[in-house]
Amino acid sequence: MKESGILRPQGRSQGPLPGLAAGSAFPILASRSAVAPRGSSKQQSEEDLLLPGFSRSVSAKSSTLFFGNAFIVSAIPIWLYWRIRLMDLLQSALLYSVMTLVSTYLVAFAYRNVKFVLKRRVAQKREDAVSKEMSLKEKDEKILWKKNEVADYEATFSIFCNSILFLVLVTVASFFILKNFNPTVNYILSVNASSGLIPLLSTGSK
Repeated sequence: MKESGILRPQGRSQGPLPGLAAGSAFPILASRSAVAPRGSSKQQSEEDLLLPGFSRSVSAKSSTLFFGNAFIVSAIPIWLYWRIRLMDLLQSALLYSVMTLVSTYLVAFAYRNVKFVLKRRVAQKREDAVSKEMSLKEKDEKILWKKNEVADYEATFSIFCNSILFLVLVTVASFFILKNFNPTVNYILSVNASSGLIPLLSTGSK
């Protein structure tokens, strides 16, 4: 049959193709396979919430807090050696800067190690309390998230313990162990030994 210059085949009906539902352009099998099992998505979400609890990585907020506090603590000995040991601030500016940066990195590294250890301990201790606090209708993944949040917050206070320990070590080394050394050598050895000992102690506390 010829109509408007277009040839159309005769004797065959143009119905839906095999495997296609009537009125739909998508295969039936594809529509069935598009439904993902709910159990696998729930298990994946729980695993995503549990992974941060066993990871050494810290958030950007915690990292900023660690390095900021470590810098302040590492800069305190500058005042000690400037006012008491009479090391000139301008003449020793380069030495002060280098030692402060090195100490900042080591102390912040110790903060991260101690927080990782304390976070796991706190999470175990707070698990029952968090579960009771949450409603019985709350989902399991929300309880896991709340437990990790509480543990992360409490473990952040580990920076105070390490800060005090660092300052005590610097003071003991400066005024007792290395008191007869030259102020410059005294400063280098005291800060290096103290900032290097903090990460070792934090690693060995696992």
